[in-house]
Parts: sequence; structure tokens; C-alpha cells
Amino acid sequence: MSNIFEKVLWNARYITILAVVLSIVSSFTLLVIGSWEIIEAVIFYNPLFDESITSNNDLLFKIISAIDLFLIGIVLLIFGFGIYELFVSDIDFANSKFNDSTLKIRDLDQLKNKIIKVIIIVLIVKFFEKVLKFSESFKDPIDILYFSLSILSICFGYYLINRK
Repeated sequence: MSNIFEKVLWNARYITILAVVLSIVSSFTLLVIGSWEIIEAVIFYNPLFDESITSNNDLLFKIISAIDLFLIGIVLLIFGFGIYELFVSDIDFANSKFNDSTLKIRDLDQLKNKIIKVIIIVLIVKFFEKVLKFSESFKDPIDILYFSLSILSICFGYYLINRK
């Protein structure tokens, strides 16, 4: 009886395939949407194609938004591959072709650290997206100083995370 229960318990790990498949599908979807946003930005928000556009801010805003989608898609891709390798099986093709890859995960802490780093980059991109949106309202030199200090604090935080 104990043997059967342990076998069922061990095979329950295959439920994680649902998370793997949905993560990969979500990643693919975000990468396609991000690509479409860049194509749309180049066509509709480009001053080279439309003389009525006087500022590059809209073009830059759309491209930064697309980069944000790409980064979140990458997080989902890393998550999907990591969960598969941790709970189901090593990917033999990747092991034979790539000795050291971002998508190769050895343990849960490594997966968590990789995802946290990409999420921090997503937050930095989101921050710049918001700053770009409000940059037209910068009127005083103190606004530029606050902007510079915020960039400095983000860089310092990123340095602290990556130091060993």
C-alpha cells in the first residue's frame, strides 16, 4: 500500500507540466505582442513617416513598452524551462548542445534568483517608461535632480543585488 501511495505521490509532479505549457504559451504570446507593438510604433509613431509628429517621445514610449513585454516573456520562458527541469526531466537536447545556458536550472534557488533579476530589470524599464511619460512636465531643475537621484538609486540597488 505504501509503495502505491509513494508512486502516485511521485507521479503527481507531472501536474507541473500544466504550468510549463502555459508559461511557454504566455511567453510566446507576449513576445509576439511586443513585436507587433514595435512594428506599430515604427509605422505609426515615427517622425520619418509622419511629418505631423514633432517629438520622438511617443515612439520611445511604445518601444520601451514593447521591451517590457519582451522581458516579462523572458521571465515566463525561464520559469517554464526551470519548472520542467526541476520537476519533470532534464532537457537532453539542451544538455548536449549548450554547456552553460540561462535556461538550464539546477535548483529552485537558482530559478528564483534568475527570475528576480529579470523582474528587477522589468521594474527598471517600467520606471523609465513612467518617467518618459511625465518628462514633458519637468519644469524646474529640481525635477531633473530628482530624476537623476532616482536613476542613481536604481543603479546602486542593481549593483547591490549583483555583487557577490
